[in-house]
Amino acid sequence: VDMNMEYVDVVIVGAGLSGIGAACHLQRECPERSYAILEGRAAMGGTWDLFRYPGIRSDSDMHTLGYNFKPWRAEKAIADGPAIREYIHETAREHNIEDKIRYHHRVTDIAWSTADSSWTVTVTRTDSGETQKLRCNFVLMCAGYYSYQQAHSPDFPGQENYRGTIIHPQFWPEDLDYSGKRVVVIGSGATAMTLVPSMAETVESITMLQRSPTYVVSRPSRDWFANTMRAILPDTWAYAITRWRNTFLQQWVYHRTRTAPDKVRKLLLKRVRKALGKEMVEAHFTPRYNPWDQRLCLIPDDDLYDAINSGKASVVTDEIDYF
Repeated sequence: VDMNMEYVDVVIVGAGLSGIGAACHLQRECPERSYAILEGRAAMGGTWDLFRYPGIRSDSDMHTLGYNFKPWRAEKAIADGPAIREYIHETAREHNIEDKIRYHHRVTDIAWSTADSSWTVTVTRTDSGETQKLRCNFVLMCAGYYSYQQAHSPDFPGQENYRGTIIHPQFWPEDLDYSGKRVVVIGSGATAMTLVPSMAETVESITMLQRSPTYVVSRPSRDWFANTMRAILPDTWAYAITRWRNTFLQQWVYHRTRTAPDKVRKLLLKRVRKALGKEMVEAHFTPRYNPWDQRLCLIPDDDLYDAINSGKASVVTDEIDYF
């Protein structure tokens, strides 16, 4: 063992929602342990700092996505990116975590030594390019499962001949003006469901082009139960009760998708039919798989349905031959 190498008990990789949460729990449960948070980027917040595309929001309610020790107090339970980013920053301030974060520290290698019962963590500084190493007994990986350097981009034939602008939402240009443009959004996952209604307000037209349909569930962005509880109970009680209720309901619904998939499928499609009509649902909102075989998409306050019904947004279900 290199005795000159810096040692901490715990290394937390990533200063996003999970990393900040892990640090709070560690400080409370193991106050005698030393730790460092290694963050490859220049800012805290992870996903909620990196992604800046129009309308970015959670598609989980914040009473279950939030920390169990810090009540979500905002009116909207399906929250936008800036509100979640501020929640993470506020948590870090309240628990004095900021001075434990080392920015521009990208973890490039982690190696275990049985002889020393310790990990050696190799870091590349993104600001200077230099390499550093530190030892620890425990590594908490809070880096998410997406690559922040490189987003997945399929190779579409003829793409190089296309004269328009091609954008990946992960690297949205700050100064992009898309007003009056004709836009195609490829895919129908959570990002597409967010982009389409948000961009529909200012574009000439916007088309969501999907290879196959996705299950969509619309819920009010404001959780009436949470807001009622908060009006009559202390914040921490209201939050705990709402969190328990929402978690229980989510587990119950998931369990039903495993035991009675056809019933859940009928119920979900019936709700979409009510918003969009039979033809639209048969053509573009009836998936080939059972609910929760893939993720469901949550939309707030029917916003996607409203964009489609207004005529600004349309859906095409097909495959791309070429650009």
